[in-house]
Amino acid sequence: MRILPLAIALCSLPALASATDWNTRPDDRPLSAGELRDQLVGNTLVFFDNGTSVYSKNGEYSYTYGEGGTWLGHYELKEDGIACTTFVTGGTRCDLIVHSGARLTLITEDGMRFPIREVTQTE
Repeated sequence: MRILPLAIALCSLPALASATDWNTRPDDRPLSAGELRDQLVGNTLVFFDNGTSVYSKNGEYSYTYGEGGTWLGHYELKEDGIACTTFVTGGTRCDLIVHSGARLTLITEDGMRFPIREVTQTE
């Protein structure tokens, strides 16, 4: 009977490890909780493709593609520079925000990197 719980626990280890396997580089430094709050809450992140992520003060989130089309949801700020979004479709995603050299960069859970061109205050 002890083998089954152990087998289940061991099978879940790779999934847990991959969830935190961000595509970081040696000069990346995750934002602290305070820095994450200051950079996101009430602000719009503008990416180089003109896409925008809006983190409203009331917890609402929207991402608008540079050529149009918007995803809506709610966000929650975590420790170590991580912001997680639950979309109205039911999907979820967490992103790591880092200082990468002189700029901020958003890194998705699957390792895609999106440098942030500017942060503007929206509220």
